[in-house]
Amino acid sequence: MLALTNNAALVIQSLTNSPELPGSAGLRITAQPEDQQSLSLAVAAEPTAGDEVVEEQGARVFLEESASSMLEEMVLDAEVDAQGSVQFFLGSQAGGQASGQTDSDRPSQDSQGPGDGRPTA
Repeated sequence: MLALTNNAALVIQSLTNSPELPGSAGLRITAQPEDQQSLSLAVAAEPTAGDEVVEEQGARVFLEESASSMLEEMVLDAEVDAQGSVQFFLGSQAGGQASGQTDSDRPSQDSQGPGDGRPTA
C-alpha cells in the first residue's frame, strides 16, 4: 500500500482543508489511460467507486485501481517551494522515505491550489 511521508501528509492536509471542500476530501491519484506509467493528481471531494483509500496522519489519498497497483510499494513525499508551488515525489518504501531518485527521475505534480495542478514529468 502507498505510504506517505510527514511532509506529504501536511501538504495534502493543507490542500484539502478548505471551507469549499467537505471533510471527506483528499488527493486522488489516477493512472493516465494513454500511458499507464504516468499519474495524475487532483484534489477530490470524495473517493470514486473502486478507489483504494489511504489515510495517514490526517491526510486522505484516493487511489484509482490502476494507480493503486503501480504504487503498491511506494512512498509519496512532497515539497513546497518559496513561491508556494507543490511538488509530489515517489520513491521506494525501503527505509520508509522517498529515496533512490533524483529530481529528474521523480514523477511530480505542480499545484497552486486545489485541483489546478498538472503533472510535470
